[in-house]
Amino acid sequence: MSFAKKENSSKKWISEMGTLWALIVLCIVGALVSPSFLKGANIINVMRQISINGIIALGMTFVCLTGGVDLSVGSQVAVYGIMIAQMLKNNVNPLIAIPVTLVVAILIGFLNGLGISKGKLAPFIMTLGSMTALRGLAKYISNGSPQNWRATGIDIKFIGQGYVGFIPVPVIIFVVMFLIGFYILRYTWFGRSVYAIGDNREAARLNGINVEKTQLICFIITAFVCFMSALVLTSKLSSCDPTAGEGYELDALSMCYIGGISTMGGVGKISGTLIGACLLTVLSNIMNLVGINSYMQNIVQGLIVIFAVLLGGISARKKK
Repeated sequence: MSFAKKENSSKKWISEMGTLWALIVLCIVGALVSPSFLKGANIINVMRQISINGIIALGMTFVCLTGGVDLSVGSQVAVYGIMIAQMLKNNVNPLIAIPVTLVVAILIGFLNGLGISKGKLAPFIMTLGSMTALRGLAKYISNGSPQNWRATGIDIKFIGQGYVGFIPVPVIIFVVMFLIGFYILRYTWFGRSVYAIGDNREAARLNGINVEKTQLICFIITAFVCFMSALVLTSKLSSCDPTAGEGYELDALSMCYIGGISTMGGVGKISGTLIGACLLTVLSNIMNLVGINSYMQNIVQGLIVIFAVLLGGISARKKK
């Protein structure tokens, strides 16, 4: 009996680690097909890219675990980036520009969450509307043109371009945010509430969980990670374009689903999202190194997401 249990436990562990095995195999393939893959400059480039899109995926994990989705994250990045760049362009002190933008981000996250939790709108509909509205807002306040700035006082370029030792600052930010997210979901009452809502909303309510408040906080979390991503991106480029962040919502969702987050909610780990972010970014990097057409890259990424969600659905049905 104990042997059977041990065998089942072993199979479950192998299944859950499938994405990690895929990442390891992908890295081996990358090293074989391109001599540039393991070069320091390329590895740092991959780490930077993971940190920009991965930050959003970490926040999206909270929403997905409740059974929701946030399609507005890309547009939010554009709005926050344009706000920061425009204020810095007009010589506003970064110590004012950054907190003001953060307050706006929290407000937008609050409104998204309010429409879903109190207004009873489907997350897809609410965030689809805010995605369109916020993209329009980014273009309106920037007059449709990129906003470039030069540091006249405090220089925030260190956030996007700096290093601590040999590690890029954006990577450190990403790792810190991952550890915070991991702790919240693993060890706090709020984290357990997120899983409970995704597993069974009505049962969670009957067990004393404030479903509406938890949902609201999850959307504020996604707004915060969008703000952080916008800050890193804007400080890295010393500018922001109103089209910034296009497709980020799809990238973030792909990272979550490939990492094992269920489309129905309640199943998955933020560590899976981390691995999913690494896998997608490494795959994109390898395809760039070997010269695969960008359109073909989109096809490959789409097929991988479909396969990951299909596999997750089959696994969920087996468990039931």
